[in-house]
Amino acid sequence: MNFLACDLGGTKVLLGIFKKDINDDSPKLIFKKKYLSYEWDSFELILEDFLKNQCKNITHPSSACFAVAGPLSNNNAKIINLSWDISGNALQNKFNFKSCELINDFAVQIYGIPFLKKNQYSIIQNGMHSEGVNNDLHAIVGAGTGLGIARGIISGSEVKVLASEGGHVEFSPKSKLEWELRNWLKNYLKVERISCERIVSGTGLSRIAEWRLSKPDAQNHPLQKYLKEIKISDSSRKELPEKICHFSKEGDQLMIEVERIWLGAYASLLGDIALQELCFGGLWISGGTAPKHFKNFKSVLFMKQFFDKGRLKDILKTIPMRVILDEEFGLFSAACRAKMLLKNSVKKWLFLK
Repeated sequence: MNFLACDLGGTKVLLGIFKKDINDDSPKLIFKKKYLSYEWDSFELILEDFLKNQCKNITHPSSACFAVAGPLSNNNAKIINLSWDISGNALQNKFNFKSCELINDFAVQIYGIPFLKKNQYSIIQNGMHSEGVNNDLHAIVGAGTGLGIARGIISGSEVKVLASEGGHVEFSPKSKLEWELRNWLKNYLKVERISCERIVSGTGLSRIAEWRLSKPDAQNHPLQKYLKEIKISDSSRKELPEKICHFSKEGDQLMIEVERIWLGAYASLLGDIALQELCFGGLWISGGTAPKHFKNFKSVLFMKQFFDKGRLKDILKTIPMRVILDEEFGLFSAACRAKMLLKNSVKKWLFLK
């Protein structure tokens, strides 16, 4: 039997049909298609096109999992950027799924962890073995457009997801530069507080660059012209993180400084989360920036900031830390959850029979 997975964001919708791999428990992709959200009036129209027009020669999926970027309640979601209201129950009835679930697009990634293959992630540190700890606890953190955090308990084939809004906790400056950045951001954004997401995200990297470029010694920097375009174009702002990284790799000292501030804040946050969760099963770095900054995550600078937790730094050496390299891990994780839903629906059907 086939099952459907979806990674639904404000910009794009990625849909895939999967089946169980006969060689292992990981879902095997049969077919996928990407849609641009703004080209459609509703998600139902996208799903209808996918199932009726794109999947004509594929067996209709029995279960479905939709990972959505938006608030969730009772299997209903609202995609704020698109003004879409989505009901899991309505989708199940209209498209004849045996089971259908909506889940937060970041929390869903916990379901994918047990089924990861070696080419989908890389190890930063294995962690030192400790007796008497709970190795079932995992945490996953990801800086993309925003900052996602989720926790989970993985015990054999059983997975329990614990969603989190930890990305919105208060940003805590650790240096004079970070304090200056925080105050500049409060004034620039006209807000009373600065959350970690304002700094540790792709958007945050751009903000750090804007702050650095506002200083007198940066007035002739090549990115000044680009900053003017940002004020009139959202698409230009989305391209800025890539340009920052490009300049940094080319040896531009200002952008190297920007990237170091961002990485330091990210590493410090990860250390805080590791201590808060005591995730001895693993601390996972995910999100859109993860594959791009993999080498930086293994740098001396990054690890120094991660371990900089005073008397408790030795605990951090016992926690495995890994980076997700699969850029479609959200879709993969939704497929893992859809496979679980399919298995549960079959069990329920056999019981009723």
